Order: sequence, then structure tokens, then C-alpha cells
Amino acid sequence: MDPVIVIGAGPVGLTLSLALAAQGVPCVLLDEGPGTEEVRLARTVVLREDTADLLERLGAAHLEKDGLRWRGWRLMRRKQPVREVPMEAERGGSGGFVDSGDEDVTLLPAPLHVPQHALASALRAAVAAAPLVELVPLSRLDTLEQDRDGVTVHTKGPGSTWWRGSYLVGCDGARSTVRKLLDIRFPGRTAVERHAVAALRAELPWPGEAVLHRQPPWRNGGGEISARPLPDGVWRLDWLLPPRGELVTPDALITRIRDTLAGWCGETPPYELLDTGVHTLHHRLARRWRVQRAFLAGDAAHLLGALGTQGLDEGIRDAENLAWKLAHAWHHGGAGPLLDSYQAERRAAVAARLRAADQSLPILRGGGGLRTLVPGAARGHDTLLADGHLGRGALGAPPSYTHSPLAPPHAEAHTAVGTPPGAPVADVRVTAPDGTAVRLRERLGQEHPLVILVAPGTGVWDRRHWLTAGIMPRLVEAVEALPSTAELLVAESYPGASAHTVLLVRPDGHLVAAFAGVRPADLLAAALATLGGAPGAGGAESDDDERGAARAPGPRDPVHAERTARIN
Repeated sequence: MDPVIVIGAGPVGLTLSLALAAQGVPCVLLDEGPGTEEVRLARTVVLREDTADLLERLGAAHLEKDGLRWRGWRLMRRKQPVREVPMEAERGGSGGFVDSGDEDVTLLPAPLHVPQHALASALRAAVAAAPLVELVPLSRLDTLEQDRDGVTVHTKGPGSTWWRGSYLVGCDGARSTVRKLLDIRFPGRTAVERHAVAALRAELPWPGEAVLHRQPPWRNGGGEISARPLPDGVWRLDWLLPPRGELVTPDALITRIRDTLAGWCGETPPYELLDTGVHTLHHRLARRWRVQRAFLAGDAAHLLGALGTQGLDEGIRDAENLAWKLAHAWHHGGAGPLLDSYQAERRAAVAARLRAADQSLPILRGGGGLRTLVPGAARGHDTLLADGHLGRGALGAPPSYTHSPLAPPHAEAHTAVGTPPGAPVADVRVTAPDGTAVRLRERLGQEHPLVILVAPGTGVWDRRHWLTAGIMPRLVEAVEALPSTAELLVAESYPGASAHTVLLVRPDGHLVAAFAGVRPADLLAAALATLGGAPGAGGAESDDDERGAARAPGPRDPVHAERTARIN
């Protein structure tokens, strides 16, 4: 079968190509640029635990060296500290603390703050080492044609040529050429937030901690300032700008920097200004994310980022969600409903994030009014902002695909555990049948689902005994009868699960269902639902794609069938 064509070699396109290659799918990655990254310390990304883990699994090395995991996060209002949240820099710990917001909370995993150029460079290095990915620089898409068997594109540039692929994914950013060629609308709101940004090296009072300061009491502070640490004493500072296009001159920015550092440190400390910029945030959502064999992902499909939400996190989740589905379709065919579920799951998740942000913006950015006089209003606003910055709640928590079309119907054998169906599973320690003990997330992204038996005490047994003891032989037989290869793992415990609970987990780490014991028929039904139905159900194009086929250009001449990709 022809390779998958990925348009755009930003972080999302690079991640998708690596995720497909990890599942045995060859890719052609067409990059409009020269293949180099401009060093910009004022352009950084905050990666939550799940997305940082994915990039590490895909071979993005040195991110921990180039970035920084925060020791904590603190919120201040005017002159007063409001909340201090310690964070767990080491993964896999048990955590637990009481923060200064008077809430009992689990110790939050620390996000990874990294310059975007360092992230892209690490991903490019991983792509260079991946034999199934061909990266082609200076290749600008200008034609896209589809038929029932694949996609044909033409690129301009020094190596101007035609390419043939089985599927195509547009990861080519906010001004996506793929989206325009597919005639997909991209409605939304422009400039919902603007920030002046500076990267500088200085000693601040909170080494290794991120800070959000609301209504700072000094002149030129504006409504909100955030400070995010990087390695080597570097900080990224963001000042929320007024909504009506205040001009940020170099002199005005220097004044902001000096006033802010003096307000935090008592006087302006020595500092080295490294980079500056103005960051404008838009909220947009593509009407469709799939047209026949072409898909959108990342900024080509959505734009968000206000109130601390992270657009790149969502783009990487797009790549993880789509990769295993494309891999299944590429290897096995007949995956129309499975491919349809990409739009159903991811577009709904991003739409919910945008809806939460759009509903919160008038409350948090609307200025004075009566709501500022309501007792507790400021505290409620602080909590709302904290959710976006801390990666929890409607503004920040990893998505749950509760209403996914791949969700199996409820069965009496289903049982409740600490993870709701459709939500990301807990990253517990698991043991494979070969005796290897790893974190659960390390087994994700291999196209096949995971079946996990919760069996207390197995960690101290010789695996030769527990593999043949109790319910394990029946479970092995049930797993071998599933419609696709699945990996069987054993966990000593799982949050909310009793002994002998069996979990079915998707390749992207979302829980399908939990069963009270070994239930072969129910396990089979759930596995079939996860793949979109019975084996062979649906084709590469769904009925919805047929209705929308007129939107996508088709073959234009008899020689179309003779155009082939440069890789076999």
C-alpha cells in the first residue's frame, strides 16, 4: 500500500509521522520550509504529562535537558499570594498534599516547559533516525486529488513532483493549504487575547516555579502577568494586553520589564533580554476534520490558547488519536467507522475546550461590573484560571471520549474503576508475560489494544506460576480470540479496581471498559466496538464521506492513475 502523506513538518506533523512509523506505517512528510528551526526563546510550549510522555516514547531526546519541569505553580492577586501548588517532578510517585487554596488535591504532575525550536529539533532528529519516514523539505503543496484508493498531490519547489499516498493528513498550520483545497470552513474568533512576550535571564524570587500574577499593583502591570521558568535561569514573561490593539514599542516593553522585575524583587535586578514578541491568540474550529482520505490535525483543525490552555497539547493528542486508527486501516483495511471516529472524538473534545474558554472569557476579562462586588467572585475567578494553567477541569484536563462512537454498549459484566470509560488510564506499573516490568504508558502506541489483569501479589511470584494459575489461562484464551492482536499485561493494583478486574485499553491509552473477572464474550464485543464494529465493517470511505466527496477535487485526466509516489 502507498505511504501516508503528511503535510507540514511542525511539531504535530513530526509527531504524527513518528507515531505512524512506530506502528509500521511508512510516511512521506512534505515540509514547505528548509528543514531548520529558528531559535526563539519567546516561543515556548507547555507539555502536559501525557503529551510529554508520548514525545519521549517516539524518540524526542533531550527534552528534559532543553526544557524544565516546574517545582510548583503560584497565583498572586495584587500584593497577596493566593495559592501555591507544589508539583511532582518525578513521574510515578504517589503524591498528595494540601495546597494554600484550602483544597485537598493530589500532587499534580509537573508539566514540561520547553522552547518550541528545541522540541521541533528533537522531533526532526527522531524523524531522521526513522527509516519509515521520508522528510522532503522545500515542498509546497498546490494540488490535491482523491479517489477511492488513495490521494495524489503535487508540490512546488526544487523537487517539484507528484506524490501518491494511501491517506493524507494536513498538519500545515493555521493557514492550512490542505484545509483550503478541501474547501473546509474555519470559523471562530480573532484576537481573543494578546500578550507582549519577553524571554530574559534573571534571578526571580521563585526559582523553578511558574507564576500567574493577577492585577499587579504597579504601573504598566496590566491585568495579568505570567512567568514560566526555563533552564539556566531563563524566564518567559507574558503581559496580557488590552483588547483594543495597544502598540507594543521596544521602549514600552523595556518599561514593562523593569517595572515588573522591580515589583517582584523590590528593585530591578540585573537581567539579560534574550528575545521578545507579541503573541495573538485566536479561537477557531474547522467544520470538518475528514474528507474521504484526507484529514486535518493541529492548528489546521483548531486554534486555541486563551486562559492558559495549550493548543499544541491538543495537536499532539490529535496525532496520537489518529495514528493508531490510520495504522489499523493501513494494515487491515475496512476501517471507515474507525476513521470517522477521529473527527467525532477529537473535534468534540476541542470544541468543549473552546466552549469552556469562550464562556469563561467574559467573566475573567470583562472588566468591572456588579460581579466584582459579589462575595467570593475573585476566588472563583482564580480557580477558573488555575484550571487552564494547571491542566485540570474543563479548561485543562486531558480529554475523555465518553460519548465516542467506538464505546461499547453497557453490559452487566462491566464494572466501575477509578477511571471512567473513555478517560485516559492511570499510569500504573505493569508486568508483561515475558516478565518485563514497565509503566503502562510505555506499552501504548503499538496499534494493538492492551488487556490488563489486576492481580494483587503477582509481583512477588515467579511468572511461570501465575501465568498458569487461577484465571490467567482463561484470560489468555480470551485475548487470543480477539479480532486483532492484543497485549496482555498484569498490574498489582489499579485505582478503584478489585482483584481479578480486567481492563481493555485502547492503543492511545483511553479505557474502553472494565470487567468483573474474565468475560470472553463481553471482552470480544468491546474489542469489536473499539475497532468500529465487526471485522471488515465499513470501507475506507463512510457514507458521510460520499456525501462530502464533491468538496474534494477528483482525478482530472487519464494519466492520473499513472502518477506515483517517489517511494514504493
